[in-house]
Amino acid sequence: MRGEEKYRMILNAAKQVFAMEGFYNSKVSEIAREAHVADGTIYLYFKNKDDILISLFEEELTRIIRTLKTELESIDDPRDKLIKFCDNHLTIVESDRALAEVMQVELRQSNKFMREYKNKHFIAYLNIIADIVAQGQEEGIFDDGLRPELCARVIFGSLDELSTFLITAKRRRYDVHEVAVMVGKMFLNGMLKAKQPAEKDTGKG
Repeated sequence: MRGEEKYRMILNAAKQVFAMEGFYNSKVSEIAREAHVADGTIYLYFKNKDDILISLFEEELTRIIRTLKTELESIDDPRDKLIKFCDNHLTIVESDRALAEVMQVELRQSNKFMREYKNKHFIAYLNIIADIVAQGQEEGIFDDGLRPELCARVIFGSLDELSTFLITAKRRRYDVHEVAVMVGKMFLNGMLKAKQPAEKDTGKG
């Protein structure tokens, strides 16, 4: 088995173990067992458990960003792009439950990630939203007074909270696509440029 294959097998195993056991309760030996490799093999690729978690985050977010950018290329209207972004973000909860739990819950349990990690991948993700807002402003659709970088954090914050809620909700099930459209439209109605009142005809010529 090539090194790259082992690396990805370990990350996939870690995703399952972290989601099932929780980051703090998980052991490197459990990840090795899930990946079908020796315990020592883990340390050929990663320094420790925090390193595994951060590497998992980077790999998955890089993949998400790549897929999202490809899908957005075929969409012209920034309003449709924003709804697509919301849909992609929330769909992770449904399409990959283990990944959603790791990114929404377990990632925040790592002190190294929360305090020391310089999160360039996260910034790249936020910039996708900021670019959509900026495009809408350039095309005269969104309010010029909006700050794209702040809008990006507001929108992400809402999606982030909703993702956590959808993961932990036990009784009521929600259609993530319907929720995504609802969130997108809610923000769009607040970002659209206000229509200027028509000039009155005074009859003077």
